[in-house]
Amino acid sequence: MSVGITSLFKGRRFQAAVFVILGLCFLSTYSIGLILLPKADGRLLRGDSVYYYVYLRSMLHDYDLRFANDFEGILGYVESPRTEAPPGAKPGYIPNPMSLGPALIWAPAHLLVTAGVYIAGTLGLHYPLDGFGRVFQAAAGWTGILAATLGAYFSYLFCALRYPPSVALAATITVWFGSSAIYYTVVSPTYSHACSMLVVSGFFLLWAAGVGDMSSRRFGILGALGGACALVRFQDAVLLAVPLLEAASYLGKERNTKALWTATGRAAICVASAAVAFSPQLLAWAVIYGRPLLVPQGSGFMQWSAPYVWPVLFSDWRGLFTVTPIIAVSIAGVGWLWRDWPEVAPGVTAALVLSIYANSSIVQWWAGESFGARRFVSCFPLFALGLAAVFTRVRPRVIVTVASLFIVLNGLLLLQYEVFMHGLRTVAPYPRGFYGLVVARFVVPFKLLAVALRTLWP
Repeated sequence: MSVGITSLFKGRRFQAAVFVILGLCFLSTYSIGLILLPKADGRLLRGDSVYYYVYLRSMLHDYDLRFANDFEGILGYVESPRTEAPPGAKPGYIPNPMSLGPALIWAPAHLLVTAGVYIAGTLGLHYPLDGFGRVFQAAAGWTGILAATLGAYFSYLFCALRYPPSVALAATITVWFGSSAIYYTVVSPTYSHACSMLVVSGFFLLWAAGVGDMSSRRFGILGALGGACALVRFQDAVLLAVPLLEAASYLGKERNTKALWTATGRAAICVASAAVAFSPQLLAWAVIYGRPLLVPQGSGFMQWSAPYVWPVLFSDWRGLFTVTPIIAVSIAGVGWLWRDWPEVAPGVTAALVLSIYANSSIVQWWAGESFGARRFVSCFPLFALGLAAVFTRVRPRVIVTVASLFIVLNGLLLLQYEVFMHGLRTVAPYPRGFYGLVVARFVVPFKLLAVALRTLWP
């Protein structure tokens, strides 16, 4: 099946409007939060997002990749590498274990803000034009929200290639609001996961829309998009297996010399395009470390021979199915995909299996501080498609019930997590263990109400 790109967007005004409205709501919520709930130190960037941002700030303001002054300007001190045995950087450089891709996606908004600040300065409204201010950091968050929203819309279009628009929309919204994706859309959009939703969803949409088309152009575009996925999050390099598997399947069906040359050539084009798209990261590593190929988190970061599959999926310490059970329903739906959409099912299955394996092979499989299994946000379009396969087999009333249940459960857990992270730990325990993960989310709203009443009427 091959679908024209322009035809993907025809007749979907209502669905597009839903995503536009949600995106505007998220932007408004995030912006109001910056005003009403400012951090004590005035800093918006936290955790991993600082490492992504220093790439952007250093390139656009200092024209280099020497991060010492960037860390100091954001954190107030020079950050040490967040790995146990990081690769040695060249003299004058600081190792950075994170990827360059998010900085490139944030760059247009950052440049627009820079231009706006400059123009305001000429009019007498002075604001530091150094890339450290809150408005510059906020631009990364705004871009992340837009990226995640557009990524969700692409995922909807991906699902709608096979399933009815209403089912595709319901599945996409349910996975979005019922999983970790919502947290990294509106609460922490400066992490890489929002950008990952965009590029990965675009990759699967274009792949599925043209599946069966063995043209060089298509495989070149897919390779470039796969390289872009890896540029945003290194682990997503496994997605290149999808077009490569399609080429191998073509060869298996045709079984002749011409097919061999075609499949080999398309695979080579795909890999070459991916390498070109990933080359900015290789250049950055060459500048920082003196060599273009390495594991920036350190040699012990991956443990390929003994993956932690069970805890990654089922542990109460941010297990994918344990914390976000709607994903278990989505994965179950992939089984029906083999009947509904056999041209796409092998690639989707391979991508899921490889993603689970890659995430399970990371020694720190729980992903540091995280709301749920955040590394699996990259699989957002696959989860949406699997859930669409389930939803198409049940009545609309059941869809509404299931969607509402999982969205409310996730919303309560998110509230509990945020209350804990904001220091009210007598009100909300950390979501771990039976009480913390299963029961507490239903208790926290009442405790919060009690605290509010005591504050208003002591």
